[in-house]
Order: sequence, then C-alpha cells, then structure tokens
Amino acid sequence: MASSEIQSELFGIPKRLFWGFIAIALFMVGDGIEQAFLSKYIVNIGFSTSQASLVSTVYGLMVVVASWFAAVLAEVYGPRVIMFCGVVLWIVFDIGFLTLGLGPKNYTMMLVMYGLRGTGYPFFLYGFLVGATHVTRKSRLSTMIGWFWCMYSIGIGVVGTYLPSFTIPSIGFMPTLWMSNIWIAVGGCLALVLTRNYFVVHKNGKSTKERFGRVVQDIGVVYRNPNIIKIFIVRIINQLSLFGLVVVFPILFTNRIGFTTQQWLWIWGAMNITLIFGDVFWGMVANRIGLRRQVMWFGCVGCGITTLLFYYLPVSNGPVFWIAVLVAVLFGVTESAFVPIFVIFTSLEPKHIGATLSAQNLAGGISNFAAPALATLILPFFNVVGVVWVFAILYFIGAAITLFVRVPEPGRNQLSRSRVLNESGSNVVGE
Repeated sequence: MASSEIQSELFGIPKRLFWGFIAIALFMVGDGIEQAFLSKYIVNIGFSTSQASLVSTVYGLMVVVASWFAAVLAEVYGPRVIMFCGVVLWIVFDIGFLTLGLGPKNYTMMLVMYGLRGTGYPFFLYGFLVGATHVTRKSRLSTMIGWFWCMYSIGIGVVGTYLPSFTIPSIGFMPTLWMSNIWIAVGGCLALVLTRNYFVVHKNGKSTKERFGRVVQDIGVVYRNPNIIKIFIVRIINQLSLFGLVVVFPILFTNRIGFTTQQWLWIWGAMNITLIFGDVFWGMVANRIGLRRQVMWFGCVGCGITTLLFYYLPVSNGPVFWIAVLVAVLFGVTESAFVPIFVIFTSLEPKHIGATLSAQNLAGGISNFAAPALATLILPFFNVVGVVWVFAILYFIGAAITLFVRVPEPGRNQLSRSRVLNESGSNVVGE
C-alpha cells in the first residue's frame, strides 16, 4: 500500500472504508429489526414455537447458500455488483414476506419469502467484506475485521434491537417490520455510492469465464488444507448461541421468567452493545496474545460458560433485570472474542483470498442455519435447557479442535520483529 493511502487511514483502516462501515451499520439496522421479536410474534398470531423456529431455519438455510456464493461472485463480478443484488433481493422478498406471508398468515408463503430474503444480507455484507479485504493492509486485517463486526453489531444488535422496543408500543408490529425497508435502502445506497471507484474488479486481461474458473480452482486448493477444515468447524460453532438463543429466549424470558417484551429487547440489546466494544477491543488485542489462543480460551471456552449462565441465572433468580443484563454482557464479551477467526482463515491461505472468504462465509452461513435447526430438533424433546446445553458442549468441543489448528500469525510476528529491531537501535520501516 502506498504511503499516501496509509496517511489517509482512520483508526488503522482506510478512511473511505470506515465511512462504508457506517453504511453497513445502517443496512444491518433494517436486517435486525425483527430479529429479537419475530419468533414471538409468529407464535402470537397462532403458530407453534416449532413452526416459528422452522421459519428461522429455512431463512438460515438460504443464508448458507448465499454466503458461499457471495465471495465467489464478488471475486468474479466485483463487490459492488453483488452488494447491489443483495439490496434488491432483500427489499423485494421482504415485501413479499409481509404482504403474501405474515399479513394474511399464510405459513407457506412465510417460509418461501422469508427464506428467499435470506439471500439478501449475505450478498450485501460479504460482498463488502471481499472489497474491504483487498484494500486493507494485511497487518491491519484484524483491526478492520474488528471494526466490521462492530458496525454490524451496532446495526443488527443495538439499534435493530432497541428501536422496535419503542416503535412496537407506538405504531405496532407490522409497521415496525415495514420500516426496515427504509433502513435497507438508505444503507445500501450509501454503501454503493461510497465504494464507487474503490471496490474494483481486477480482470488482468481475463474473461468472466476464466476468472470464475480460477476461483473454482482456488476453492479446491483451500478445502484440501486440514487447518482450514478445522477452523471451518470452529467457525460454525462460533455463532450458534448468537443465532440460536435469539429464537428460543424471547419466549423463555417473557412467558416463563416474567420479563416484558420491551425488557427482553433491552437485555438482548445490552449484549449487542457489548459486542460493539468487544469487537474493536478483541480486534486490537488478537495480534498481541495470539489469534488461536484468543479464539480457543476467550471465544470457545468463554461462550460455553456464558451460554449456560445466560440460561441458569435468570431462570434461578426470576425477572431481576440487572442479573439478566449482566449475563447478557458477559456473553457479549466472549462472543466478540471470535473476531480474529476471519484473519485465521486468510492467514492459512493468503494466496487464495476469494476462495478462503467463501469458506469462511459458508461456515458462518451454516452457523446461521444450524443454530435454529438444532433448536427446532431439540425443543420437542428437551425444551430450552436442552438447547442451551447442546450449544455449550459444542463450544467446548470447538476449543479442543482449535488446540490443533496451526496458525501463522503475521501480525504478531511482525510486532515481535519490530520490538527486536527497536531494542537493537535499528529503524523499523513500515509497509
């Protein structure tokens, strides 16, 4: 990266990229508005808890497919084209979900339309991530990813969670759901404008067919790396509680423990506020304490413990708001410790970025699908406590797998070399 580009950095990342992150936050507000209350609303209009969970499961399945294709297509056609497709797909199928499915209580159309809407956010989000990876210095990747998930959390977790706690009492459920389209349109358009002439396709004289063939070849290389397979499994485990608890906890916290819907939204929002600061903090800390060590101890082991606490402390103490908020914050701290897992993927196969991102996205998509799917399967037999224990055990298994991942850590090694050179009186030359 040229020195002029380095000088235009803000908080360690390119300035224009930072403002693109603001657009990501706006987009994810729209995507997250219904996250913490949709399952409860579906139950309230006459469907079972398992039916509500199946809606999220189908949505997650489509996210799996779209997440895998997003990075591949972004490498071939360019990030901005895929981001634009994501915006259009999200709005079109959300309108279909509201008018053809949820409004008339047509369960089949709810499954179809909400599922197809699941292709929208991975195209937009991961299309942006591919472009951001290409324009960020390798030594800044961990910081960039921290900011990326920080803005994601601000959008989907904080504003997207707290906003409906105020709009639902005043305008109702359906108008709140319609409002999400405004956030999607504004965030999507802003991101596309801000990345104009910045996220470009490097064709290198090759046709679209040739570039697509190259990416497919790279995918074959990536999946033959045993360390990629191990971290792929850990990435799936990464967000199980994040995507799974939000399906079963709204009903648990309101119907069984005794919190109001608004209180539950504030509790889940507290967790997401913690993710904001945690993503940035862990993104900066990762290169100092080690990417693998952080993911294993603070991510896997930490989430296994806090997932159990998130269930048992509120159930044992009843609707005590500060206890519920405390465990939500603790869970947010440990969940955000997974931030460097993205950097682990790219450091394992640095010459195949598109294919590596595709693998990382696929694992994230599977997590989005597997979490509600596991909840759907376990709920009829073991209730919510069974779901919680399965998630916790999987986190502990993830820690064991991470122990055997061999990760080159260029950022940490570079920091160590810099210290040695400084101590010897030599000048350290940046990239």
